[in-house]
Amino acid sequence: MLHFYKSVPMKKPGWPEDNQKAVHEVLVGVLSARHHHELRQAIRDTWLGYMKHHPHFQKRVMVKFIVGEHGCPVPEEDREDLYSCSLLNLTETAAGQEMAVLSVPDPSALLPSDVSAVSLDFKVLHSVVITQLGVFPNGPRGDFRGNVSVRLFQVDQEEPVVTARFSALSPGTRVGGMFYKPVEQFILPKGFEGTLLWEAQDSTGLMSVNTSAVHLSNGGGVLKFGSIEEGTLPHRSALGFPGLAGGFTFSVYDVQALSELLRGRAGRQRIREAQLRAEDEALREESLRHGDMVFVDVVDTYRNVPSKLLQFYKWSVGNADFKLLLKTDDDCYIDVDAVLLKTERTRLSQSSLWWGNFRQNWAVDRVGKWQELEYSSPVYPAFACGSGYVVSRDLVQWLASNAQHLKAYQGEDVSMGIWMAAVGPHKYQDSGWLCEKECYVDMLSSPQHSPQELRSLWDRKRKCGDPCGCVWTEH
Repeated sequence: MLHFYKSVPMKKPGWPEDNQKAVHEVLVGVLSARHHHELRQAIRDTWLGYMKHHPHFQKRVMVKFIVGEHGCPVPEEDREDLYSCSLLNLTETAAGQEMAVLSVPDPSALLPSDVSAVSLDFKVLHSVVITQLGVFPNGPRGDFRGNVSVRLFQVDQEEPVVTARFSALSPGTRVGGMFYKPVEQFILPKGFEGTLLWEAQDSTGLMSVNTSAVHLSNGGGVLKFGSIEEGTLPHRSALGFPGLAGGFTFSVYDVQALSELLRGRAGRQRIREAQLRAEDEALREESLRHGDMVFVDVVDTYRNVPSKLLQFYKWSVGNADFKLLLKTDDDCYIDVDAVLLKTERTRLSQSSLWWGNFRQNWAVDRVGKWQELEYSSPVYPAFACGSGYVVSRDLVQWLASNAQHLKAYQGEDVSMGIWMAAVGPHKYQDSGWLCEKECYVDMLSSPQHSPQELRSLWDRKRKCGDPCGCVWTEH
């Protein structure tokens, strides 16, 4: 669930505000990171500047850069990943100390599993070495019966990193209510995302544990476990049903590096605070100079971009009078002439309109930058590529009115697709809104460009009508 503060635009003293509702045919919202000064300036120097000085466009179109009010206060070295603002909550540990992720002091916490495959997802936040894999006893006297394999996979990889097999003849060593077997020791680096899979090879089955009766040890914050709460459903790439049918032991790799990281945290924090003060001042001056920035009340990170977009929609219905809203990103080239010409020549002023280039049956990722933890279906609903799409005002109004009830998913484009699936808008498919960094003479948008590339595309477009290159023929 998204949570919003009462004030949507920036309310700090000295920051400009829009006090009068402007009337325009098209409102353009450009998602922009706080530190992307050069990209914003490249847009001002190209298609935005062109529109502001064009006698026909300057009153038809309003452009606003959408910027998060807050920078992440956590230094990059101290974050769980580069896409969020979550603090690495690490503590020092003894060198060479072997730790178990759990122990089961009370055998009554063990229950026969209803499934033959159980899995635990985890992420490594500081390098570790897995030393042993374990399985719960399944015999009537705490012994081991049947055949069970325990395998450690890197997420989305088919071959296991390590494997241990347990049987009545070879049950391993019993420690703390669990049978363990040593495995070849590999270093799992920070950022490694893995799945531990317990799989019964016969009808004897697995024993699982009542998760409320045990506590998982994260080794002082070096591991982060996926949800195993009762009722958790497996995701698309899951190898087994979420739960616990055993455990593993591990040690922290390079304890000295961990100690140095923790000792340097206070100094990095002071530097980060100074950086944020300078960044705030630079943004304030930029906004006062250009008057084209809307500050929304979010911490400006990739994971918060869906919330950032929703807050801009709330701002737009309260501060601008428009028929259509064009969303784009600050690294995108936009052919404003072609876009506005299409709005005139085609029936794009209808209600419930979504004009874009739609991805269909896009598989949900479970790892990396686009890791999806909230959406359980194997594919996303249709969503428009983020380099540019247009929605009618009534859809923006619906999004703004329901913002507090809309869940944020891993990215703003897939989130928009999920939100719009509840409405069923009229989709106007147009491949001119490019999904990848390509160039065509008739493209409406193209993403992932540097400031210099944006200027070059625009210069060629103005000189010869082809952003991809001018061919001069001499006679």
